[in-house]
Amino acid sequence: MAAGVLHDVSLGYQLLWNAKREVSGVQLLLSPHEGSPFEARHLIAVLVAAWSAPAPPLLLTTHSAQLLADLLDLMPSGLAHIEVPNGMLQTPMIEQRVLRAKQRGLQLVWRGEPGEISSPVHMICFEHNILSLTPEQALTSLRLALRQASTGHPNSSPVRERQVYESVANQALAEHCLDQRNAKALLGWPTEDVLHSYRGDHIQPAKVITTRLLKAIESDESMDRIEQLLGHDPILAYRFLRYTNSAGLGLRHEIDALRQGLMVLGLGKLKNWLLEQLPNSSTDLNLQPVRISMVLRAQFMAQLLDAGESESLKRELYLCGLLSQADLLLGEPLTNALKSSVLPARVSAALLGHDGPYLPYLEVATALENPSSPSTRTVCEAHGLDLEEVNFALLHSLRNLRSN
Repeated sequence: MAAGVLHDVSLGYQLLWNAKREVSGVQLLLSPHEGSPFEARHLIAVLVAAWSAPAPPLLLTTHSAQLLADLLDLMPSGLAHIEVPNGMLQTPMIEQRVLRAKQRGLQLVWRGEPGEISSPVHMICFEHNILSLTPEQALTSLRLALRQASTGHPNSSPVRERQVYESVANQALAEHCLDQRNAKALLGWPTEDVLHSYRGDHIQPAKVITTRLLKAIESDESMDRIEQLLGHDPILAYRFLRYTNSAGLGLRHEIDALRQGLMVLGLGKLKNWLLEQLPNSSTDLNLQPVRISMVLRAQFMAQLLDAGESESLKRELYLCGLLSQADLLLGEPLTNALKSSVLPARVSAALLGHDGPYLPYLEVATALENPSSPSTRTVCEAHGLDLEEVNFALLHSLRNLRSN
């Protein structure tokens, strides 16, 4: 069976972000396991079946020269972009296949080391490049960004237009790439620096989500849709649970789930509460990739549960993933951020006690988000999770990814 190939490969991913801070693509890192037979054609068959419109554009990346050669030979056009590292391009085996793949209509992407750019000879083979800046180039770009921001005059910059940039760890540099230099996208997002800019300030719920929730209530949309929207903002969900358990409401029972809170509170009180949140809600687009990434973790963790499992367990796992990085948003250790919150026992065990049945799901989700970390195979084996099921859940979650 073609799907069995997912037992023999570890996956990882990064998201690509455009100038609107929306998802413009997914980089899927493929790491075949050493010593295991691997059929690239079977992997391609799985991707063909799993990835379809309106899924975001897919970029396939591998450090395996043999797998790259097979992808260049066998990949059907239109399914995905294929990354070709410059180091591998220098080998005859890959260079010849790149030329043939381009003739077949494959979309290829060149990737270089910091400061490298593709040669004119190879440039015609690639749709665009994935570039990264040297420390000196990054410093120059930051200086130009600040100068342009203050004067409004364009400046020459090491950042090239219509290219993808990776390893951008600074918010100002990200803005320079996307807003001033018209970069095609950023691979990864400078989450730490964006959140660091809020040190001492409270991050507010996203205005776009708060507004959509109010419209959903006014349009009499389903409770499922309202719950889904509420779960699309970690800060809003966190505050909602705190609100439903506040002494002022005087509810008889503790509320530890979004759906439970919605049913007990009612849409009228929810609307009034949302209207109170709206004036201070955030319009900072740089927070959007942070929020979307956290929601994706929650969706993936819920997806990992078997189809036959109860919806209440899926909701718990979703909440576990959604609040697992609340410390980053609230600017304090997770134990402090959540110690006064009412949470399901299994969620609390995973987030505060690093224990319990949800911890394996949280650790594998974290591993998948860090392609340079140890193989997801190692994490799955440590917790008794089936790697094929994990990989399928990841593909399903990424395929259904939306910017909001």
